[in-house]
Amino acid sequence: MIQNYNISQELLDVLESVKDPEIPVLNVVDLGGVIREVIVEGKEITIKLTPTYSGCPAMDVIGDDLERAFAVHGYTTHIQLIMSPPWTTDWITERGRKALEEYGIAAPLEETADKDVLLNEKKLVKCTNCGSKNTKLVSQFGSTACKAMFQCEDCLEPFDYFKCLK
Repeated sequence: MIQNYNISQELLDVLESVKDPEIPVLNVVDLGGVIREVIVEGKEITIKLTPTYSGCPAMDVIGDDLERAFAVHGYTTHIQLIMSPPWTTDWITERGRKALEEYGIAAPLEETADKDVLLNEKKLVKCTNCGSKNTKLVSQFGSTACKAMFQCEDCLEPFDYFKCLK
C-alpha cells in the first residue's frame, strides 16, 4: 500500500525514525499501511495505526514511540487503532523487503510458505545466507509471532522468515 500522508518532509522523517521494536531494520513507513493516516492540526497530530498481526505486542510500543518522537518536535500525538482493512505483508515496501533480507530475515512471499501442508508443493523461501531455495520449514514459531524458522539444506544455516499474511 503506497501511502501519501500529505505531510511535510520533516514529519515524514519523524515517522521514518520510528522502528518496529521486534524488527529494528523496519520503520513504520516501510511496514506499509501500518500508518493509515496522519492528520495535522497545528501542533496536534492524530495517527491512525493498524496492527500487523492480531495481538502484536509491538503496537503499544510503536504507539508510545510515535508519541515520544513527535513530542521532541513539539507535537501532541493521539493514536487511533484502525482494524479494517487488515494489514497484509503485501504492503511492505521494496525498501523494507530489502532491509529484511540484508538483516537476515527472508521477506514474505506473495503466498503462504507452508502451502505444501495442503497441496504437497515445495516452498520457495530463499536462504538469506547463500541464496539457495533448497530450504525447509523447521518451525512455524520463530523469534517473534510474525516469523517462522527455516533452514537451508545447502549451507545448513538457520534463518528467520517473515510469515506471509493476507
